[in-house]
Amino acid sequence: MADNEKILRIIDVNLNRGKEGLRCCEEIARFILDDSALTKALKLLRHNIEKIVALSGIKKGLLCKSRDVKKDCGRSFCDLERKEDWQSIFLANIQRTKEALRVLEEFFKLFDDKSCEKFKVLRFKAYEQEKVFAERYLK
Repeated sequence: MADNEKILRIIDVNLNRGKEGLRCCEEIARFILDDSALTKALKLLRHNIEKIVALSGIKKGLLCKSRDVKKDCGRSFCDLERKEDWQSIFLANIQRTKEALRVLEEFFKLFDDKSCEKFKVLRFKAYEQEKVFAERYLK
């Protein structure tokens, strides 16, 4: 696998990780908290990830082709730790999202400086939403 394809694989994995993390948080905000403002903010973050990729010029097909789930040496390290409550699920997933956005920020430096900056902005918005959640729902 060429280096470029390996880098696309990193991007693909972290796009999925970031969107999945946001979706978990969004579901908590929507169905457990019934918090429309938080739900909307998280949904907007998730959709903005897609918009950045679309504007970057990186083709989704190339990202998908770079995927190699069967040979992923980190696949066996999945977090199977039992969570205590829905708050810990939210916090674990917003952390997952922030980490994915940081990786995207770094690796988009190889392709598109504008996208890199946009991922940085999204990462800081994720920090803001984490704080909103903590102030409203953590004791």
